[in-house]
Amino acid sequence: MFREIRRKDRLISQEAGIELLKKCEFGVLSVLGDDDYPYGVPVNFAYKDNCIYIHCFLEGHKVDAIKKHPKVCLTAVGNAVVLKDQIATNYTSVIAFGKAEIVAPPEEKIRKIAFDAIIDKFVPNDEEHTSNYVKAQESKTSVIAMTIEHLTCKQRNL
Repeated sequence: MFREIRRKDRLISQEAGIELLKKCEFGVLSVLGDDDYPYGVPVNFAYKDNCIYIHCFLEGHKVDAIKKHPKVCLTAVGNAVVLKDQIATNYTSVIAFGKAEIVAPPEEKIRKIAFDAIIDKFVPNDEEHTSNYVKAQESKTSVIAMTIEHLTCKQRNL
């Protein structure tokens, strides 16, 4: 169902890919957008228990695309160092394939898990501030919950 990685010499473990998902602040979410054009949008995200969570508004291009075609892909790259003398780049990357769903109010159980994961990653140890923010925004926001079906993880480090 999913292609094998072509550069097997750069393949790294699933665990290393998950660690990258936990550490990376940004990735690109790719969906099948309007008129079946690909749409890749930079997002910040959090990983927890084989799921990627992305905070979003109740409507928009990516929300419409996911409702129409739930198969998505998130790409994250870390540890990038340009090697000018070699005209190359060292990096670690992960591509997560899966199915996404929009979790809008009143689905509070999944939303709480998602918001907690996002807040723990981006604003740790500031519960009062983040709790007030989430309460103020909860009726205006959704969460994209992407269940991972396949990970491709690789690294170039010469």
